[in-house]
Amino acid sequence: MTCCASFATHDRRASDSGIEPPGEEVAWASQPLGEDTYRTVVSIPALRCGACIVAVEQALMAQPGVSAARVNLSTRRAAVIWTGQQDQPPAIFSALASIGYPATLASEERGRDEEVTKLFKAVAVAGFSAMNIMLLSVSAWSGADGDVRQGFHLVSAALALPALIYSGRIFFISAWSALRAGRTNMDVPISVGLVLAFGLSLYDVSQEAPHAYFDAATSLIFFLLIGRTLELLMRERSRSAVSALSRLEPAGGHVVGANGETIYLPLHEIKPAMQVIVNPGHRVPVDGIVRDGVSELDASLITGESRWSPCGPGTLVQAGVLNQSGRIVVEATATATTSFLAQMVNLMQAAEQGGPQYRGIAERAARLYSPVIHTLALFALVGWLQQTGDWHQSLSVAISVLIITCPCALGLAVPITQVIAARRLFQRGIIMKDGAALERLAEASSVTFDKTGTLTFGQYQLVMPKALMRYSASISSALAKHSRHPAAVAIARSVSPDDGFALDHVEEIVGCGVEAVVGTDIYRLGRPAWAIGEEQAVATVDESASRAVLSKNGTLLESFELKDQLRPGTVQLAAALRKEGYPLSIVSGDNANAVSAIASKLQIQDASANLLPVEKLERVRRARDNGEKVLMIGDGLNDAPALAAAYVSMAPATAAEVGRKQADFVFMSDDLRVIGEAIFTAKWARRIVRQNLGMAIIYNAVCVPIAVAGFVTPLVAAIAMSFSSIAVIANALRLSSDRMQPLPFQPKESDDAPFGNSLAA
Repeated sequence: MTCCASFATHDRRASDSGIEPPGEEVAWASQPLGEDTYRTVVSIPALRCGACIVAVEQALMAQPGVSAARVNLSTRRAAVIWTGQQDQPPAIFSALASIGYPATLASEERGRDEEVTKLFKAVAVAGFSAMNIMLLSVSAWSGADGDVRQGFHLVSAALALPALIYSGRIFFISAWSALRAGRTNMDVPISVGLVLAFGLSLYDVSQEAPHAYFDAATSLIFFLLIGRTLELLMRERSRSAVSALSRLEPAGGHVVGANGETIYLPLHEIKPAMQVIVNPGHRVPVDGIVRDGVSELDASLITGESRWSPCGPGTLVQAGVLNQSGRIVVEATATATTSFLAQMVNLMQAAEQGGPQYRGIAERAARLYSPVIHTLALFALVGWLQQTGDWHQSLSVAISVLIITCPCALGLAVPITQVIAARRLFQRGIIMKDGAALERLAEASSVTFDKTGTLTFGQYQLVMPKALMRYSASISSALAKHSRHPAAVAIARSVSPDDGFALDHVEEIVGCGVEAVVGTDIYRLGRPAWAIGEEQAVATVDESASRAVLSKNGTLLESFELKDQLRPGTVQLAAALRKEGYPLSIVSGDNANAVSAIASKLQIQDASANLLPVEKLERVRRARDNGEKVLMIGDGLNDAPALAAAYVSMAPATAAEVGRKQADFVFMSDDLRVIGEAIFTAKWARRIVRQNLGMAIIYNAVCVPIAVAGFVTPLVAAIAMSFSSIAVIANALRLSSDRMQPLPFQPKESDDAPFGNSLAA
């Protein structure tokens, strides 16, 4: 039995389930080639060997309209070229499923592929020229003289010219664009060096000198391009967080039409209130509410949680989650550009472009590079010319100085680390909104928590009163529906419907509750001290648990007991932060007994209760004025001012929209240990940034004097320059290594090696 047979047996069962992309989505995702010809790329995970390739290609070629099919075993993808109407593609997926190789649509990532292809072609041309010129140079250096040696030099010049024009254009175009804009970049000195090296060799040939250096010029281009190609590949590897989020968006979805028919619409045409059918194996295209069907959803790529979540009528779903088991109908509540997934993509892109302090220093240093290095190269040229009188050697030294002192390593030191840190956090369910926040998180000196919705789930369970009057139940439900506070949500969910109770005027008082006017009466639902007054609350309300009360004109009508539970990992996080030396505190609007119970369980001494939003803000400002750099973690509308005032802030994905907007980080997981992971990542990123900056500075401090002293040829300078950039990127990539996982909550050895100090080595 071959590997193919074993996989075919499994995959036929999968194909029988009917899970395959719709024909309209295949057409929409295909690349037009002209004259009704299209190219579709599919991913085939079951490919394992050469026999698989033959079977898949034969099955695809047997389909009407398919003119070519090419399978790539290394990527497990097949490119299918077909001719026909765009809305009637060949039965690619059913054909593959029928032979045991189920497939899914795969993105092309054309922009990256085109750039990589361009670099590979340029490397190939430069490498071909350099190798052949070196062979000719061996003959010239072995004693050939007269017309034979001059002929070798002319052939070398003919081979070097295409390398300079075709392969070198990558540097020349960039340099010319910068110069036209009145600025310089790293490609300006490189271009100057390449032209001078080639021109110097041409001059030697015109003077029938015994030696020409076309081999050095072409090898210089070759090694510069090798370094740039490796740099691009490594940078693309670091940027997979945004692309992974973007790939969660389907090309479109099936929508129920006005007459009940099913039509396929591209993603950008799906509008709020449309009924979208999501079949098993497909992703939800936009945010919405499940109206029909029961299923399980996999949101692991967004939240980092591996377990599936059940869903049914009334369940809120987010764009990008994968429907695993049953057919559901989702009523869209957002468009593709306003969905939760689109917001996360935007946040990730903003995070990668943020400007921490270290990045600003590096960029200022890089901006000084061109004038300083051009001046230094000129001084080297003049100095060597005065000392030796040999303008040939002096020019070679100047070229070496221009090339070896590339600012790439310095320019990459911070942003590459920032991008990889954002990717690492994303993989663990944490979205970083601002690159500068990563640096602030590493510098945080204390941690302040909100209680409800942060330390706890904020999903209160209402302990129903023994005898709740229908009148109280009706007005409580009517008031609660005007607030998103967890306590109000629990009351609205648990008590009877409001029976159409008419409210003349309703207002939510942030941090207090909901107030409504009915005729001449004022009803309040919320904090006891606000609803019925401090004295009456102390006298009549049991504060042994979290409570909300309903009042009429300041008189108690009903008291509601609410129960909540801690998020998983909360105790472990608090213990770890204490070991790391962080002072911990709780600021909550809940009553003192409920807050003290949580504080006691977490061993947090500084816990404040019954705080209004302005009082939370004042606590954070006071700590800031005392020199503390506060990490504030909260979720509610009442936490937004404190989140904004804190040195750095975090909020769960379940937070109110204003809270998510104010926070620097948003975490998707229910487990609070991801906060420890975020702090660990921030501190390791800070260490790597310092290492990268140190390497870049040491490299230039060592190499520049050596080049000025004349101990470096242009070729060696090119290799050293490329190596410096690759070394910086490789060091930053350590941050994404699984071997850098923090060993949970061990004591630290140094300030820069938290949550896993044994890994510092």
